[in-house]
Amino acid sequence: MSTLSPVSPGPAGTVLSPAPDGAPGSGPESPPRRPAPFSRANLVQTIAGGYVPLILATLVVVLPLVWMLLSSFKQPGEIITMDLKLLPDTVNLENYKTAMTTVPFGQFFMNSLIVTAVGSSVKVILAILTAYALVFVRFPFKNAIFVLILVALMVPPQVSILPNYILIAGMGGKNTLWGIILPGLGTAFGTFLLRQHFRTLPGSILEAAEIDGAGHWRRLWQVVAPVSVPSIATVALVTVVSEWNDYIWPLIITDRPETMTLPVGLTLLQNSEGNGSGWGILMAGAVLVIVPILLVFAALQRYIVAGLTQGSVTG
Repeated sequence: MSTLSPVSPGPAGTVLSPAPDGAPGSGPESPPRRPAPFSRANLVQTIAGGYVPLILATLVVVLPLVWMLLSSFKQPGEIITMDLKLLPDTVNLENYKTAMTTVPFGQFFMNSLIVTAVGSSVKVILAILTAYALVFVRFPFKNAIFVLILVALMVPPQVSILPNYILIAGMGGKNTLWGIILPGLGTAFGTFLLRQHFRTLPGSILEAAEIDGAGHWRRLWQVVAPVSVPSIATVALVTVVSEWNDYIWPLIITDRPETMTLPVGLTLLQNSEGNGSGWGILMAGAVLVIVPILLVFAALQRYIVAGLTQGSVTG
């Protein structure tokens, strides 16, 4: 005589039989075990997936800069040789002295400083005003204008070199600092980035300012701008770096040392030190060009991360 297993009534009058031992659904499934923090599998995964790519990317960026810095102290015989020499025999500053006296390096530095300061300041202000208008001001064809800004962001700047040259040269801007600055005053990247950030701001703070009688100008500079400092700093830093390192347009619009910027001045230095003995001098000139902006970027690079990630997580 067989023994029947007990059954329990299920929902809606159905009868459920108990699952046999070991069958699926007989009990709660245990979560998969994670490897210990210092286990072999975890260490291999961390090194292969994290440290190795990070080290390779760092070497790709840093090694050329280190080689340039070391070569700026070397004599010609230490650079043009069949035996690879990483370190110079002596720390010789003669290359820097020659680079600064062969061409008017002080004039180049002042021109770059003026172009970068004026150009980046106007770019950032225009980006703030344009982004604010695209988000908080009602006017016709606002979305169409934003689409045109996106199109300008996708078009390579080299496409507009010839029309800009014809326009600036016709206006008498050749070999002038304003001729270098004027064509690049609009920044589609800055407008796009600030617009996306402004869209994440809570509307309540703008409504409170409007109730208090604040117009658009006060709302922009007393409410929107203070809470958007990381994004504005990101746009400013990227703009400063691009203005300082700009080469193609200043090379085309200037041909006199009085109005050349530092990157173009390196070309003049290369023409004067074109033989094999001038590599150390060229490396010294390149170090003098990149060190100021490299220090600024290293000091303010945290704003890039903060500004680019602001508004990426919504709650």
